[in-house]
Amino acid sequence: MKKPVNPFITAGYYGVRYFCDRETETKSLLQNMTNGLSTTLIAIRRIGKTGLIRHVLAKLPAGYTSIYVDILPTENMNEFLNFLASAVINSIPQKTGPGKIIMDFIKSLRPVITYDPLTGIPQVTIDVRKGEAPKHIDSIFKHLEKYPKRIVIAIDEFQQILEYPEKNTDAWLRSSIQNLKNVTFIFSGSRQHLMDDLFSDPSRPFYRSTSLLNIGKIKSEIYASFIIRHFKNNDKKISREIVEEMLEWTDIHTYYVQLLCNKVFAVSGNHITSETWKEEAHKLLEEQELLFLKYRDLLTTHQWQLLKAIARGGQVYSPSSKDFVTENALGSPSTVLRSLDALLKKQMIYSDYDSDKKLFYKVYDLLLRRWLENQ
Repeated sequence: MKKPVNPFITAGYYGVRYFCDRETETKSLLQNMTNGLSTTLIAIRRIGKTGLIRHVLAKLPAGYTSIYVDILPTENMNEFLNFLASAVINSIPQKTGPGKIIMDFIKSLRPVITYDPLTGIPQVTIDVRKGEAPKHIDSIFKHLEKYPKRIVIAIDEFQQILEYPEKNTDAWLRSSIQNLKNVTFIFSGSRQHLMDDLFSDPSRPFYRSTSLLNIGKIKSEIYASFIIRHFKNNDKKISREIVEEMLEWTDIHTYYVQLLCNKVFAVSGNHITSETWKEEAHKLLEEQELLFLKYRDLLTTHQWQLLKAIARGGQVYSPSSKDFVTENALGSPSTVLRSLDALLKKQMIYSDYDSDKKLFYKVYDLLLRRWLENQ
């Protein structure tokens, strides 16, 4: 696998050397995959969910073939078909007999095949009559069921199917895959309440159909050692104290840790100081300022004031409590609750449970939170 120019990866997967920890989660997923047990992976955005999936798929033993498809950009079943077909032809060798059979089937749908100008990866567009997409998706699954190797399909941002105009998409998909023996799935998503609805609600077709796995933050001491090692391996000296400062600022949120470390690595000499990372952190906030101001224009005054209050609170447990409302001049508790619901729907904030199972609210975008703290 090609060596990255910067050891702190913000996109893609470059092998185990550049992947931090997740040993327990990797072991659980591999055990599930090799024992035919599909898994639902739930995590907040940019915590490392997709990286973990890529890591697990790369570690599958001989006799397995993996297919990864991110359906977040899709808006209906026809687009789901296009993304799935594209992922299949990019993952299944077409020169083999079984691979050729699958490719011949996809070709029978008369697809338009284009190539990404940057990556050269084939992209499939299939124009089918209204209502026919499910039939063709089902046929692809049936062809994969006959493939001589075990298949693992990872469908990222799976909750997107709830946005499709087609009714009962989850019910149809569940019926299409429930009898597959050669194909195992990883269903992952970042909108936690929607994923919970899909897999934990007894009235939903996917209820208890998979093993559930939630992933959180990497332990601070493990991440610190990972960061120090990569700086040291490139003749750059950084103290544990400075790394801990960076981890605190990024809230040990994987994407932002990687992003800040990437920036610091790129500009630093052979010795990193506190001023080095703070300057890069400041630049990151400056780069995003126009976007943050657009957020302000898109939100009501009450929503914006609540967003600022939650950002300053860091991790807020009772946003509608009398003390919190009064301290931040947020009006009435009922107004706060309406704004809270709106911010959750707009994914400006998220809710989760701490180690004591207490519900809290937090601003989703770490950079936005840090910017708001200073407003």
